[in-house]
Amino acid sequence: MRVAFVSSETVHHRDTETNRRLRTIVELLRDQDHDVHVFCPQFWDGERSILERNGITYHGVSVGAEARPSFLVRLPFVLAAARPDVVHVGESPPAEVIAASWGATLARVPMVLEWYGDEGITNDRWTSWAAKRPDRIISPSELVATWVCELGVGTDAVDVVPNPIDIERVRDVPPGDSVDVIYARQLDEGANLESLLLALAEHRDRDWSATVIGDGPERDEYEQLASDLRIDDRITFAGELPLEERIAAYRGAHVFAQTAEHCVFPTEMLWALAAGCVGVVEYHADSSAHELVEGWDRGFRTTSEAELADAILEAGELEHREYDDRFAEYDLTDVRDRYLETYRTLRESSGLF
Repeated sequence: MRVAFVSSETVHHRDTETNRRLRTIVELLRDQDHDVHVFCPQFWDGERSILERNGITYHGVSVGAEARPSFLVRLPFVLAAARPDVVHVGESPPAEVIAASWGATLARVPMVLEWYGDEGITNDRWTSWAAKRPDRIISPSELVATWVCELGVGTDAVDVVPNPIDIERVRDVPPGDSVDVIYARQLDEGANLESLLLALAEHRDRDWSATVIGDGPERDEYEQLASDLRIDDRITFAGELPLEERIAAYRGAHVFAQTAEHCVFPTEMLWALAAGCVGVVEYHADSSAHELVEGWDRGFRTTSEAELADAILEAGELEHREYDDRFAEYDLTDVRDRYLETYRTLRESSGLF
């Protein structure tokens, strides 16, 4: 299948969660030998407008990310000329979605809108109009699906497809050192690590250990808070770690705590749960993390530091595991197949198969 992805930004322009999600989908399809094309502003040097890299064909619709008018004007025509089987576009900016829909119309193929929502949703006329253009919208969580539906989109037009993980990789990595509680995230203003530190401080008279994975502008503040709470001797701030080392740490840990205030999909938590961790989530209105533990006997949802402290104790009573097959449905191949099924269903409903 020939799939045309449209994005005015890629990870080659800026490293964001949204752009990493796009790269993941692109690579999943490429790895199954689908013909994958990415239409974006040119990020490579030279005058050639097409770049073949690692089995992916990049089309430089314009030169420079700032050349937006040129990108939008040319996009429908270069899309149609590529003769794709389906067009897949990111949600921002709305004008990009509209231009891509014109290209899909010229090519007479369906269009899928990837609405990741990492940078929020602006409920204005242009965004609302763009949301009604695709044949299907895909979001990473029920949280983002709800945001999209608030734009006036019917619930039957939105599918929830999570970020994938590599289940085989989880099972192959040997467990790391034993630790009671683990936390992993960029340590920025939205990390809300203070909730976990305060909860752990409630148990300073007990024997426990914790690891914090991640780095960021607030790391020094969090380390100082741990010191002020007199629990710094129990906590290891490990900094940034490669995926292999993070998986090993999760397989050695007993409880994974998720307290971030904003999270459209808790990918790091998913790795940890698949690696056997018990999940403890502090609920926040702009976080979907609680969706992973709802209705699960090894998951806890809390709303305060006091509840978080109690949940950590209760979670510690559950058996330690190094793998949990409950999360096998989040494997790379399963998520890839869900995208392919969406494409095929849309083409069949359009009379193209």
